[in-house]
Amino acid sequence: MDQFVLLMLVLLGALITVPLGERLGLPSPVLMTLLGIVLAVLPFVPNVDVPPGIVLPLLLPPLLYAAVQHTSWRQFAANWQPIFLLAVALVFVTTAAVAAVAHALVPGLPLAAAVALGALVAPPDPVAATAVAGRLGLPRRMVSLLEGEGLFNDVTAIVLYHVAIAAAVTGTFSWPGALSEFVLSAGVAVAVGLALGWLGGRLMALLGDATLQVGLSLLVPFVSYALAEEWHGSGVLAVLTSAFYLSDRMSDADDVLGRFAATTFWQVVDTLVTGVAFGLIGLELHAVFGTVHGRLGTVLLWSAAVVGVVVLVRLVWLLPAAWLARKMRAPGHEDTEIPLSWRETVVMWWAGMRGVASVALALAIPLETEDGGAFPGRPVIVFVAFAVILTTLVVQGLTLPWLVGRLGVKADTAAERELEKRLAIRAGRAAKRRLREIDEAEDLPEDVMEVLSRRLMDLGPRISPEAADEERREAYEQRVRRVKLLRRVQGEMMSAARQAVLEARRDPSADPVVVSRVLRRLDARSLR
Repeated sequence: MDQFVLLMLVLLGALITVPLGERLGLPSPVLMTLLGIVLAVLPFVPNVDVPPGIVLPLLLPPLLYAAVQHTSWRQFAANWQPIFLLAVALVFVTTAAVAAVAHALVPGLPLAAAVALGALVAPPDPVAATAVAGRLGLPRRMVSLLEGEGLFNDVTAIVLYHVAIAAAVTGTFSWPGALSEFVLSAGVAVAVGLALGWLGGRLMALLGDATLQVGLSLLVPFVSYALAEEWHGSGVLAVLTSAFYLSDRMSDADDVLGRFAATTFWQVVDTLVTGVAFGLIGLELHAVFGTVHGRLGTVLLWSAAVVGVVVLVRLVWLLPAAWLARKMRAPGHEDTEIPLSWRETVVMWWAGMRGVASVALALAIPLETEDGGAFPGRPVIVFVAFAVILTTLVVQGLTLPWLVGRLGVKADTAAERELEKRLAIRAGRAAKRRLREIDEAEDLPEDVMEVLSRRLMDLGPRISPEAADEERREAYEQRVRRVKLLRRVQGEMMSAARQAVLEARRDPSADPVVVSRVLRRLDARSLR
Protein backbone atom coordinates (compact mmCIF):
# COMPACT_ATOMS: atom_id res chain seq x y z
CA MET A 1 0.00 0.00 0.00
CA ASP A 2 1.38 3.41 -0.94
CA GLN A 3 0.71 6.86 0.52
CA PHE A 4 -2.00 7.73 -2.04
CA VAL A 5 -4.04 4.61 -1.29
CA LEU A 6 -3.69 5.35 2.43
CA LEU A 7 -5.00 8.88 1.86
CA MET A 8 -8.02 7.52 -0.03
CA LEU A 9 -8.74 5.12 2.85
CA VAL A 10 -8.58 7.96 5.36
CA LEU A 11 -10.92 10.11 3.22
CA LEU A 12 -13.35 7.20 2.94
CA GLY A 13 -13.16 6.75 6.70
CA ALA A 14 -13.93 10.45 7.18
CA LEU A 15 -17.24 9.91 5.39
CA ILE A 16 -18.17 6.58 6.94
CA THR A 17 -17.46 7.60 10.55
CA VAL A 18 -20.07 10.38 10.41
CA PRO A 19 -23.17 8.13 10.11
CA LEU A 20 -21.42 5.42 12.13
CA GLY A 21 -20.77 7.86 14.96
CA GLU A 22 -24.40 9.00 14.92
CA ARG A 23 -25.57 5.40 15.11
CA LEU A 24 -23.18 4.50 17.93
CA GLY A 25 -23.56 7.80 19.75
CA LEU A 26 -19.83 8.54 19.45
CA PRO A 27 -18.06 11.61 18.02
CA SER A 28 -16.71 11.09 14.50
CA PRO A 29 -13.30 12.72 15.33
CA VAL A 30 -12.77 10.12 18.04
CA LEU A 31 -13.69 7.31 15.66
CA MET A 32 -11.29 8.68 13.04
CA THR A 33 -8.49 8.75 15.60
CA LEU A 34 -9.20 5.15 16.54
CA LEU A 35 -9.28 4.21 12.84
CA GLY A 36 -5.88 5.86 12.39
CA ILE A 37 -4.50 3.85 15.34
CA VAL A 38 -5.81 0.60 13.84
CA LEU A 39 -4.28 1.41 10.44
CA ALA A 40 -0.97 2.38 12.09
CA VAL A 41 -0.47 -1.05 13.65
CA LEU A 42 -1.27 -3.02 10.49
CA PRO A 43 1.99 -4.31 8.98
CA PHE A 44 1.05 -3.56 5.36
CA VAL A 45 0.15 0.10 6.06
CA PRO A 46 3.12 2.43 5.42
CA ASN A 47 4.32 5.06 7.87
CA VAL A 48 2.87 8.49 7.14
CA ASP A 49 5.34 10.65 5.25
CA VAL A 50 4.02 14.20 5.65
CA PRO A 51 6.57 17.04 5.88
CA PRO A 52 5.94 18.73 9.27
CA GLY A 53 6.07 22.20 7.75
CA ILE A 54 2.96 21.68 5.60
CA VAL A 55 0.63 20.19 8.21
CA LEU A 56 -0.54 23.50 9.67
CA PRO A 57 -0.82 25.38 6.32
CA LEU A 58 -2.82 22.53 4.76
CA LEU A 59 -5.20 21.66 7.60
CA LEU A 60 -5.82 24.74 9.73
CA PRO A 61 -7.00 27.33 7.12
CA PRO A 62 -10.00 25.35 5.80
CA LEU A 63 -10.94 24.08 9.26
CA LEU A 64 -10.91 27.57 10.78
CA TYR A 65 -12.73 29.13 7.83
CA ALA A 66 -15.44 26.45 8.02
CA ALA A 67 -15.79 26.95 11.78
CA VAL A 68 -16.36 30.70 11.36
CA GLN A 69 -19.38 29.98 9.12
CA HIS A 70 -21.29 28.87 12.22
CA THR A 71 -20.74 32.01 14.24
CA SER A 72 -20.39 35.80 13.93
CA TRP A 73 -17.95 38.50 14.91
CA ARG A 74 -20.58 40.37 16.93
CA GLN A 75 -21.14 37.27 19.03
CA PHE A 76 -17.46 37.25 19.97
CA ALA A 77 -17.36 41.00 20.53
CA ALA A 78 -20.27 40.73 22.97
CA ASN A 79 -18.55 37.94 24.91
CA TRP A 80 -14.91 38.92 24.81
CA GLN A 81 -14.42 38.60 28.57
CA PRO A 82 -15.06 34.84 29.00
CA ILE A 83 -13.35 34.13 25.66
CA PHE A 84 -10.29 36.12 26.76
CA LEU A 85 -10.14 34.21 30.05
CA LEU A 86 -10.16 30.92 28.15
CA ALA A 87 -8.40 31.70 24.87
CA VAL A 88 -5.55 33.83 26.19
CA ALA A 89 -5.21 33.64 29.95
CA LEU A 90 -5.76 29.87 30.26
CA VAL A 91 -3.25 29.17 27.46
CA PHE A 92 -0.58 31.15 29.36
CA VAL A 93 -1.39 29.43 32.65
CA THR A 94 -1.39 25.93 31.10
CA THR A 95 1.86 26.61 29.26
CA ALA A 96 3.56 27.79 32.46
CA ALA A 97 2.32 24.84 34.53
CA VAL A 98 3.31 22.20 31.95
CA ALA A 99 6.70 23.85 31.40
CA ALA A 100 7.43 23.84 35.13
CA VAL A 101 6.51 20.16 35.55
CA ALA A 102 8.31 19.00 32.40
CA HIS A 103 11.45 20.98 33.24
CA ALA A 104 11.51 19.45 36.71
CA LEU A 105 10.80 15.86 35.62
CA VAL A 106 12.76 15.38 32.39
CA PRO A 107 16.53 15.39 32.97
CA GLY A 108 18.39 17.81 30.73
CA LEU A 109 15.26 19.40 29.22
CA PRO A 110 15.92 23.16 28.84
CA LEU A 111 13.27 25.58 30.04
CA ALA A 112 12.71 26.90 26.50
CA ALA A 113 11.99 23.38 25.20
CA ALA A 114 9.67 22.78 28.16
CA VAL A 115 7.79 26.00 27.31
CA ALA A 116 7.45 24.79 23.72
CA LEU A 117 5.87 21.57 25.03
CA GLY A 118 3.52 23.57 27.24
CA ALA A 119 2.48 25.84 24.37
CA LEU A 120 1.72 23.02 21.95
CA VAL A 121 -0.47 21.07 24.42
CA ALA A 122 -2.18 24.16 25.87
CA PRO A 123 -4.86 24.92 23.25
CA PRO A 124 -7.98 22.72 23.14
CA ASP A 125 -8.89 21.85 19.58
CA PRO A 126 -11.83 23.83 18.11
CA VAL A 127 -12.79 21.08 15.70
CA ALA A 128 -12.81 18.30 18.28
CA ALA A 129 -14.64 20.30 20.93
CA THR A 130 -17.40 21.63 18.69
CA ALA A 131 -17.78 18.36 16.78
CA VAL A 132 -18.32 16.54 20.05
CA ALA A 133 -20.26 19.21 21.94
CA GLY A 134 -22.43 20.24 19.01
CA ARG A 135 -24.10 16.80 18.85
CA LEU A 136 -24.94 16.55 22.56
CA GLY A 137 -27.72 19.11 22.78
CA LEU A 138 -25.71 21.47 24.98
CA PRO A 139 -26.87 25.05 25.61
CA ARG A 140 -25.95 27.24 22.65
CA ARG A 141 -23.95 29.62 24.86
CA MET A 142 -21.64 26.74 25.87
CA VAL A 143 -21.08 25.63 22.27
CA SER A 144 -20.40 29.25 21.28
CA LEU A 145 -17.91 29.64 24.12
CA LEU A 146 -16.13 26.44 23.08
CA GLU A 147 -16.02 27.73 19.50
CA GLY A 148 -14.63 31.07 20.64
CA GLU A 149 -12.02 29.46 22.83
CA GLY A 150 -11.01 27.03 20.09
CA LEU A 151 -10.73 29.69 17.41
CA PHE A 152 -8.62 32.16 19.36
CA ASN A 153 -6.51 30.00 21.66
CA ASP A 154 -4.51 28.68 18.69
CA VAL A 155 -3.33 32.24 18.01
CA THR A 156 -1.93 32.63 21.52
CA ALA A 157 -0.44 29.14 21.69
CA ILE A 158 1.25 29.27 18.28
CA VAL A 159 2.92 32.62 19.02
CA LEU A 160 4.15 31.28 22.39
CA TYR A 161 5.37 28.14 20.64
CA HIS A 162 7.37 30.08 18.04
CA VAL A 163 8.99 32.25 20.73
CA ALA A 164 9.97 29.16 22.77
CA ILE A 165 11.30 27.29 19.72
CA ALA A 166 13.38 30.30 18.69
CA ALA A 167 14.83 30.50 22.20
CA ALA A 168 15.65 26.76 22.23
CA VAL A 169 17.25 26.87 18.77
CA THR A 170 19.34 30.02 19.33
CA GLY A 171 19.95 29.65 23.06
CA THR A 172 18.87 33.24 23.75
CA PHE A 173 15.63 34.77 24.98
CA SER A 174 14.42 38.31 25.54
CA TRP A 175 11.13 39.26 27.19
CA PRO A 176 10.90 42.61 25.34
CA GLY A 177 11.64 40.81 22.09
CA ALA A 178 9.00 38.17 22.78
CA LEU A 179 6.38 40.79 23.63
CA SER A 180 7.14 42.86 20.55
CA GLU A 181 6.95 39.71 18.41
CA PHE A 182 3.55 38.92 19.91
CA VAL A 183 2.19 42.41 19.14
CA LEU A 184 3.76 42.50 15.67
CA SER A 185 2.39 39.06 14.82
CA ALA A 186 -1.13 40.10 15.78
CA GLY A 187 -0.93 43.45 13.94
CA VAL A 188 0.35 41.90 10.72
CA ALA A 189 -2.29 39.17 10.88
CA VAL A 190 -5.20 41.58 11.35
CA ALA A 191 -3.94 43.83 8.53
CA VAL A 192 -3.53 40.90 6.13
CA GLY A 193 -6.91 39.42 7.11
CA LEU A 194 -8.77 42.70 6.63
CA ALA A 195 -7.05 43.42 3.31
CA LEU A 196 -7.78 39.98 1.89
CA GLY A 197 -11.30 40.03 3.28
CA TRP A 198 -11.99 43.35 1.53
CA LEU A 199 -10.35 42.15 -1.69
CA GLY A 200 -12.19 38.84 -1.53
CA GLY A 201 -15.53 40.63 -1.12
CA ARG A 202 -14.84 42.81 -4.16
CA LEU A 203 -13.78 39.84 -6.27
CA MET A 204 -16.86 37.83 -5.27
CA ALA A 205 -19.12 40.69 -6.33
CA LEU A 206 -17.19 40.88 -9.62
CA LEU A 207 -17.36 37.12 -10.29
CA GLY A 208 -21.09 36.89 -9.65
CA ASP A 209 -21.39 33.16 -10.40
CA ALA A 210 -21.93 31.04 -7.27
CA THR A 211 -19.48 28.36 -8.43
CA LEU A 212 -16.68 30.88 -8.89
CA GLN A 213 -17.47 32.57 -5.58
CA VAL A 214 -17.25 29.26 -3.71
CA GLY A 215 -13.94 28.55 -5.42
CA LEU A 216 -12.61 31.93 -4.32
CA SER A 217 -13.78 31.29 -0.75
CA LEU A 218 -11.55 28.20 -0.73
CA LEU A 219 -8.51 30.24 -1.78
CA VAL A 220 -8.96 33.12 0.69
CA PRO A 221 -8.06 31.20 3.91
CA PHE A 222 -4.97 29.62 2.34
CA VAL A 223 -3.73 32.92 0.93
CA SER A 224 -4.44 34.70 4.23
CA TYR A 225 -2.46 32.12 6.17
CA ALA A 226 0.47 32.03 3.73
CA LEU A 227 0.85 35.82 3.44
CA ALA A 228 0.62 36.40 7.18
CA GLU A 229 3.22 33.72 7.89
CA GLU A 230 5.47 35.09 5.15
CA TRP A 231 5.40 38.53 6.80
CA HIS A 232 5.96 37.10 10.32
CA GLY A 233 2.33 37.41 11.36
CA SER A 234 -0.09 34.88 12.82
CA GLY A 235 -1.58 32.84 9.99
CA VAL A 236 -4.37 31.59 12.25
CA LEU A 237 -5.45 35.11 13.23
CA ALA A 238 -5.27 36.25 9.60
CA VAL A 239 -7.62 33.43 8.52
CA LEU A 240 -10.06 34.28 11.31
CA THR A 241 -10.00 37.98 10.43
CA SER A 242 -10.64 37.45 6.72
CA ALA A 243 -13.34 34.85 7.44
CA PHE A 244 -15.16 37.12 9.91
CA TYR A 245 -14.91 40.05 7.49
CA LEU A 246 -16.39 38.09 4.60
CA SER A 247 -19.15 36.48 6.66
CA ASP A 248 -20.14 39.89 8.01
CA ARG A 249 -20.08 41.74 4.68
CA MET A 250 -21.24 39.10 2.22
CA SER A 251 -24.92 39.15 3.17
CA ASP A 252 -26.97 39.41 -0.05
CA ALA A 253 -30.48 38.41 1.02
CA ASP A 254 -31.39 37.36 -2.53
CA ASP A 255 -28.36 35.12 -3.15
CA VAL A 256 -30.21 31.93 -2.21
CA LEU A 257 -28.37 29.62 -4.60
CA GLY A 258 -25.01 31.10 -3.62
CA ARG A 259 -25.62 30.45 0.08
CA PHE A 260 -26.88 26.95 -0.67
CA ALA A 261 -23.80 26.13 -2.77
CA ALA A 262 -21.35 27.63 -0.25
CA THR A 263 -22.95 25.87 2.72
CA THR A 264 -22.89 22.50 0.97
CA PHE A 265 -19.31 22.95 -0.23
CA TRP A 266 -17.92 23.93 3.16
CA GLN A 267 -19.75 21.08 4.89
CA VAL A 268 -17.99 18.65 2.53
CA VAL A 269 -14.60 20.33 3.06
CA ASP A 270 -15.07 20.39 6.84
CA THR A 271 -15.97 16.69 6.94
CA LEU A 272 -13.06 15.54 4.76
CA VAL A 273 -10.35 17.75 6.26
CA THR A 274 -11.48 16.97 9.81
CA GLY A 275 -11.31 13.26 9.04
CA VAL A 276 -7.80 13.56 7.58
CA ALA A 277 -6.62 15.62 10.55
CA PHE A 278 -7.80 13.18 13.20
CA GLY A 279 -6.83 10.15 11.15
CA LEU A 280 -3.33 11.62 11.01
CA ILE A 281 -3.21 11.68 14.82
CA GLY A 282 -3.75 7.95 14.98
CA LEU A 283 -1.45 7.16 12.05
CA GLU A 284 1.45 9.03 13.61
CA LEU A 285 1.24 6.93 16.77
CA HIS A 286 3.46 4.13 15.45
CA ALA A 287 6.28 6.50 14.53
CA VAL A 288 5.99 8.34 17.85
CA PHE A 289 6.44 5.11 19.85
CA GLY A 290 9.64 4.45 17.95
CA THR A 291 11.19 7.70 19.20
CA VAL A 292 11.40 6.52 22.83
CA HIS A 293 12.54 2.96 22.29
CA GLY A 294 14.20 1.55 25.39
CA ARG A 295 12.73 3.97 27.96
CA LEU A 296 9.00 3.65 27.29
CA GLY A 297 8.03 3.14 30.94
CA THR A 298 9.80 6.27 32.16
CA VAL A 299 8.42 8.44 29.36
CA LEU A 300 4.91 7.10 30.02
CA LEU A 301 5.22 8.28 33.64
CA TRP A 302 6.31 11.73 32.48
CA SER A 303 3.42 11.76 30.02
CA ALA A 304 0.93 10.84 32.74
CA ALA A 305 2.19 13.72 34.87
CA VAL A 306 1.79 16.22 32.01
CA VAL A 307 -1.69 14.88 31.15
CA GLY A 308 -2.70 15.34 34.78
CA VAL A 309 -1.40 18.91 34.79
CA VAL A 310 -3.21 19.77 31.54
CA VAL A 311 -6.52 18.36 32.76
CA LEU A 312 -6.37 19.68 36.34
CA VAL A 313 -5.18 23.18 35.42
CA ARG A 314 -8.21 23.60 33.18
CA LEU A 315 -10.59 22.66 36.00
CA VAL A 316 -8.80 24.77 38.62
CA TRP A 317 -8.84 27.74 36.25
CA LEU A 318 -12.41 27.35 34.97
CA LEU A 319 -14.14 27.34 38.36
CA PRO A 320 -12.98 30.82 39.45
CA ALA A 321 -12.88 32.12 35.85
CA ALA A 322 -16.57 31.31 35.30
CA TRP A 323 -17.44 33.03 38.60
CA LEU A 324 -15.32 36.07 37.65
CA ALA A 325 -16.87 36.28 34.18
CA ARG A 326 -20.37 36.28 35.72
CA LYS A 327 -19.34 39.07 38.11
CA MET A 328 -17.86 41.08 35.21
CA ARG A 329 -20.96 40.64 33.07
CA ALA A 330 -22.44 43.99 32.14
CA PRO A 331 -26.07 44.77 33.12
CA GLY A 332 -28.44 43.83 30.33
CA HIS A 333 -26.15 41.06 29.04
CA GLU A 334 -27.62 38.15 30.96
CA ASP A 335 -27.54 36.02 27.80
CA THR A 336 -23.78 36.18 27.37
CA GLU A 337 -22.06 32.84 26.88
CA ILE A 338 -20.93 32.03 30.42
CA PRO A 339 -21.47 28.72 32.22
CA LEU A 340 -24.34 29.38 34.62
CA SER A 341 -23.77 26.51 37.06
CA TRP A 342 -21.06 24.21 38.32
CA ARG A 343 -22.50 21.44 36.13
CA GLU A 344 -21.97 23.50 32.97
CA THR A 345 -18.49 24.43 34.17
CA VAL A 346 -17.62 20.75 34.63
CA VAL A 347 -18.82 19.98 31.09
CA MET A 348 -16.75 22.89 29.77
CA TRP A 349 -13.74 21.43 31.60
CA TRP A 350 -14.15 17.92 30.22
CA ALA A 351 -14.69 19.23 26.67
CA GLY A 352 -11.11 20.59 26.53
CA MET A 353 -9.75 18.02 24.06
CA ARG A 354 -6.48 18.54 22.19
CA GLY A 355 -6.17 17.81 18.49
CA VAL A 356 -4.95 19.07 15.12
CA ALA A 357 -2.96 22.14 16.16
CA SER A 358 -1.07 20.20 18.85
CA VAL A 359 -0.18 17.44 16.37
CA ALA A 360 1.06 19.92 13.77
CA LEU A 361 3.13 21.88 16.27
CA ALA A 362 4.69 18.71 17.72
CA LEU A 363 5.66 17.45 14.27
CA ALA A 364 7.04 20.87 13.30
CA ILE A 365 9.68 20.95 16.09
CA PRO A 366 13.08 21.41 14.40
CA LEU A 367 15.49 18.50 14.33
CA GLU A 368 18.56 20.65 15.07
CA THR A 369 19.55 23.80 16.91
CA GLU A 370 21.45 26.72 15.45
CA ASP A 371 24.84 25.24 16.38
CA GLY A 372 24.08 21.93 14.60
CA GLY A 373 23.23 19.88 17.67
CA ALA A 374 20.03 17.86 18.11
CA PHE A 375 17.01 19.78 19.39
CA PRO A 376 16.99 19.10 23.15
CA GLY A 377 14.42 16.53 24.19
CA ARG A 378 12.59 16.41 20.85
CA PRO A 379 11.63 12.68 21.03
CA VAL A 380 10.29 13.09 24.55
CA ILE A 381 8.37 16.28 23.67
CA VAL A 382 6.71 14.62 20.66
CA PHE A 383 5.80 11.51 22.64
CA VAL A 384 4.36 13.47 25.58
CA ALA A 385 2.40 15.70 23.20
CA PHE A 386 0.80 12.69 21.53
CA ALA A 387 0.03 11.16 24.90
CA VAL A 388 -1.86 14.33 25.89
CA ILE A 389 -3.70 14.42 22.54
CA LEU A 390 -4.76 10.78 22.59
CA THR A 391 -5.74 10.76 26.26
CA THR A 392 -7.86 13.90 26.08
CA LEU A 393 -9.34 13.12 22.68
CA VAL A 394 -10.19 9.45 23.20
CA VAL A 395 -10.92 9.32 26.94
CA GLN A 396 -12.69 12.66 27.25
CA GLY A 397 -14.32 12.40 23.82
CA LEU A 398 -15.80 8.98 24.58
CA THR A 399 -16.98 9.86 28.09
CA LEU A 400 -18.29 13.38 27.44
CA PRO A 401 -21.74 12.17 26.27
CA TRP A 402 -22.07 10.10 29.46
CA LEU A 403 -21.00 13.06 31.61
CA VAL A 404 -23.47 15.42 29.91
CA GLY A 405 -26.30 12.96 30.49
CA ARG A 406 -25.23 12.31 34.08
CA LEU A 407 -25.13 16.01 34.95
CA GLY A 408 -28.33 16.79 33.07
CA VAL A 409 -26.89 19.69 31.07
CA LYS A 410 -29.30 20.41 28.21
CA ALA A 411 -30.11 23.18 25.82
CA ASP A 412 -32.82 25.62 26.84
CA THR A 413 -35.30 24.60 24.15
CA ALA A 414 -37.95 26.96 25.48
CA ALA A 415 -35.64 29.94 24.99
CA GLU A 416 -34.73 28.70 21.51
CA ARG A 417 -38.40 28.38 20.55
CA GLU A 418 -39.07 31.87 21.90
CA LEU A 419 -36.23 33.32 19.83
CA GLU A 420 -37.48 31.40 16.79
CA LYS A 421 -40.95 32.84 17.35
CA ARG A 422 -39.63 36.42 17.62
CA LEU A 423 -37.62 36.02 14.42
CA ALA A 424 -40.66 34.58 12.60
CA ILE A 425 -42.80 37.54 13.69
CA ARG A 426 -40.06 39.96 12.68
CA ALA A 427 -39.76 38.33 9.23
CA GLY A 428 -43.53 38.35 8.76
CA ARG A 429 -43.82 42.05 9.65
CA ALA A 430 -41.05 42.94 7.22
CA ALA A 431 -42.75 41.02 4.41
CA LYS A 432 -46.14 42.59 5.24
CA ARG A 433 -44.64 46.08 5.30
CA ARG A 434 -43.01 45.53 1.91
CA LEU A 435 -46.25 44.19 0.41
CA ARG A 436 -48.09 47.29 1.60
CA GLU A 437 -45.43 49.57 0.08
CA ILE A 438 -45.65 47.80 -3.29
CA ASP A 439 -49.46 47.92 -3.26
CA GLU A 440 -49.42 51.67 -2.58
CA ALA A 441 -46.91 52.27 -5.36
CA GLU A 442 -48.36 49.92 -8.03
CA ASP A 443 -52.01 49.38 -6.98
CA LEU A 444 -51.87 45.59 -7.22
CA PRO A 445 -54.95 43.73 -8.56
CA GLU A 446 -57.27 42.36 -5.88
CA ASP A 447 -56.78 38.72 -6.84
CA VAL A 448 -53.00 39.13 -6.66
CA MET A 449 -53.28 40.83 -3.26
CA GLU A 450 -55.51 38.01 -2.03
CA VAL A 451 -52.98 35.34 -3.04
CA LEU A 452 -50.05 37.26 -1.58
CA SER A 453 -51.90 38.00 1.66
CA ARG A 454 -52.76 34.33 2.07
CA ARG A 455 -49.13 33.37 1.51
CA LEU A 456 -48.10 36.06 3.99
CA MET A 457 -50.32 34.52 6.65
CA ASP A 458 -48.46 31.24 6.19
CA LEU A 459 -45.01 32.81 6.44
CA GLY A 460 -44.84 33.05 10.24
CA PRO A 461 -46.14 29.53 11.01
CA ARG A 462 -43.88 28.11 8.30
CA ILE A 463 -40.84 29.54 10.08
CA SER A 464 -42.07 28.82 13.59
CA PRO A 465 -45.42 27.19 14.54
CA GLU A 466 -45.31 29.18 17.81
CA ALA A 467 -45.78 32.40 15.82
CA ALA A 468 -49.48 31.67 15.09
CA ASP A 469 -52.56 31.18 17.25
CA GLU A 470 -54.34 27.81 17.47
CA GLU A 471 -56.89 28.51 14.73
CA ARG A 472 -54.26 29.75 12.29
CA ARG A 473 -52.02 26.78 13.11
CA GLU A 474 -54.79 24.30 12.28
CA ALA A 475 -55.58 26.09 9.02
CA TYR A 476 -51.90 26.18 8.18
CA GLU A 477 -51.50 22.47 8.90
CA GLN A 478 -54.38 21.68 6.52
CA ARG A 479 -52.76 23.75 3.80
CA VAL A 480 -49.44 22.04 4.50
CA ARG A 481 -51.04 18.64 3.85
CA ARG A 482 -52.43 19.87 0.53
CA VAL A 483 -49.10 21.44 -0.40
CA LYS A 484 -47.26 18.20 0.41
CA LEU A 485 -49.57 16.32 -1.95
CA LEU A 486 -49.03 18.94 -4.64
CA ARG A 487 -45.26 18.87 -4.15
CA ARG A 488 -45.12 15.09 -4.26
CA VAL A 489 -46.94 14.93 -7.57
CA GLN A 490 -45.05 17.91 -8.95
CA GLY A 491 -41.78 16.34 -7.77
CA GLU A 492 -42.51 13.18 -9.71
CA MET A 493 -43.36 15.27 -12.78
CA MET A 494 -40.10 17.20 -12.50
CA SER A 495 -38.18 13.96 -11.96
CA ALA A 496 -39.60 12.60 -15.21
CA ALA A 497 -38.62 15.83 -16.96
CA ARG A 498 -35.04 15.63 -15.65
CA GLN A 499 -34.80 11.96 -16.62
CA ALA A 500 -35.85 12.79 -20.17
CA VAL A 501 -33.16 15.46 -20.41
CA LEU A 502 -30.53 13.13 -18.94
CA GLU A 503 -31.40 10.48 -21.53
CA ALA A 504 -30.66 13.05 -24.23
CA ARG A 505 -26.96 12.75 -23.28
CA ARG A 506 -26.92 9.38 -25.02
CA ASP A 507 -28.00 10.97 -28.30
CA PRO A 508 -24.84 11.71 -30.35
CA SER A 509 -26.54 14.70 -31.96
CA ALA A 510 -27.29 16.38 -28.60
CA ASP A 511 -24.83 19.04 -27.49
CA PRO A 512 -23.83 18.08 -23.88
CA VAL A 513 -23.34 21.75 -22.98
CA VAL A 514 -26.93 22.53 -23.94
CA VAL A 515 -28.15 19.43 -22.11
CA SER A 516 -26.30 20.51 -18.94
CA ARG A 517 -27.70 24.03 -19.23
CA VAL A 518 -31.30 22.78 -19.52
CA LEU A 519 -30.74 20.32 -16.68
CA ARG A 520 -29.34 23.08 -14.46
CA ARG A 521 -32.45 25.19 -15.10
CA LEU A 522 -34.69 22.24 -14.22
CA ASP A 523 -32.67 21.68 -11.03
CA ALA A 524 -33.00 25.36 -10.08
CA ARG A 525 -36.74 25.18 -10.72
CA SER A 526 -36.98 22.04 -8.58
CA LEU A 527 -35.06 23.77 -5.80
CA ARG A 528 -37.50 26.66 -5.78
